[in-house]
Amino acid sequence: MSTSNLDAVFLAQRLPLLRTLVRMVKNPSIAEDLVQETYLRVARTLLERRIDHLEPFLFQTGRNLALDHLRHLRMQSRTMLEDVPFDVVQAVPAPGSSAEDQLHAEKLLERLGATLEELSERQQRIFILSRLHGCGYAEIAEQLDVSASTVQKELKLIMAICVGLVSRLEETV
Repeated sequence: MSTSNLDAVFLAQRLPLLRTLVRMVKNPSIAEDLVQETYLRVARTLLERRIDHLEPFLFQTGRNLALDHLRHLRMQSRTMLEDVPFDVVQAVPAPGSSAEDQLHAEKLLERLGATLEELSERQQRIFILSRLHGCGYAEIAEQLDVSASTVQKELKLIMAICVGLVSRLEETV
């Protein structure tokens, strides 16, 4: 398909795409930006490879961009500290935090990090996508080309390993 075909399909589907994205992101201005980004992404992809079914590809690209936007908002809301300078955050003392508590927390993080490094590459990716990026089972499964059930089982195993480590550390304190 050529760029002129993309232009024709885009113009014909722009409003339905915009309505879909507005429903997803609940903000007409952001949805409009996503529509424009969709066009640019699809045009760039057309330069690299052939797309047989342009209309569904256009909508899927738009939905993926909207989901990325929503995921970013969700992560941003989880970490509201982004608006506070790092040195200010570091200067705030933890309530009731003693030197012993800090040492214990450092030891826990160190052992947890070492334990996570012993996991397979796929398990590490599952853990990072789930716990740090907030991705769901289906999304992780799609990215790793495995079933959602596999992701769920792997994550359950990983969490059991982490909980076991914490339990063993608590016993030594």
